[in-house]
Amino acid sequence: MTAPVVEQAAEWYEPGAHPVAPGVHRIPLALPIPSLHAVNVYVIEDPDGPVLVDSGWAMPDSRTALEAALRTLGHGLDDVAQFLVTHAHRDHYSQALALRGSFGTRVRIGRGERPSIEASAAPRGVHARQVEMLRRCGAGELAAEIAGITSGPAGEEDPLTAPDAWLDDGERVALAGRGLDVFATPGHTRGHVVLRDASAGLLFAGDHVLPHISPSIGLEAEPERRPLRSYLDSLRLVRDMPDTLLLPAHGPVTASAHTRIDELLEHHAARLDAAAERVRAGHGTAFEVAASMAWTRRRRALADLDAFSRMLAVLEIEAHLDVLADQGLLDVHEEGGVRRYAPRA
Repeated sequence: MTAPVVEQAAEWYEPGAHPVAPGVHRIPLALPIPSLHAVNVYVIEDPDGPVLVDSGWAMPDSRTALEAALRTLGHGLDDVAQFLVTHAHRDHYSQALALRGSFGTRVRIGRGERPSIEASAAPRGVHARQVEMLRRCGAGELAAEIAGITSGPAGEEDPLTAPDAWLDDGERVALAGRGLDVFATPGHTRGHVVLRDASAGLLFAGDHVLPHISPSIGLEAEPERRPLRSYLDSLRLVRDMPDTLLLPAHGPVTASAHTRIDELLEHHAARLDAAAERVRAGHGTAFEVAASMAWTRRRRALADLDAFSRMLAVLEIEAHLDVLADQGLLDVHEEGGVRRYAPRA
């Protein structure tokens, strides 16, 4: 049995501090990414000061909105006891680092994020690793286009810094009156974690399970080699637990984590089937397969998407093709730095 969903705002990204469960509020903070609208920061009341799950992007408007929402709960930014961050994407992590600089607030994040956090300090362009991967996918023109994007939203090139302490798989974060169990859920990023309050029936899911979209896979400075395989395993890990209320980083609070996980598993199964069919039809690279498929709920052609979305689409298909190769359904070899796939005889 999952907890009931409390009455929510007409639009999930409406500013404010919205009640989720006793002692828990959701604060959506606007993002410079129109397709995502906002990121949810969850406030957990604790006698030592509020504990925040995720933090928002380090931008002046985001800081002002967080401060205003906390004030309605009787808190200031300097009252925050600690940040528990689900992963190292800037819309989740960077504001925690900025507020640590202002107030000394304790920041924790999954240990698996360490390689990408350390790599962010290297003098490389935005999405440098993804440019390399696009070339491997046979998407040379798109790789050049992404390489030509010298900056993203505010602060995207600023190096990330290490947390005060890591969150480890299987750890229990003890708060007054509740415990948060930490589960490593790699896939969206290699160090993504979810936090589960079993007694209250709550899953602080970060970007692992989102109610309206399928999360990107492996978009980070140092992605793992098989992010989709890890992501599917992580979905099944959470699916095997008792059901909970889904508290996502983007989108409204949702009654059943299990229901959405089933939809995501079905989505990726269909994508795997479609990708295999396209290879059987003669499309040999991840770019060729992606270009032959429809994208978004509007069934748009790959060429009609913006460059960033095309990058995500091509890399998602490469991840699916690699899973098919691991399953023994496809052969893969490299020619001139481009990975090519064919049906296994």
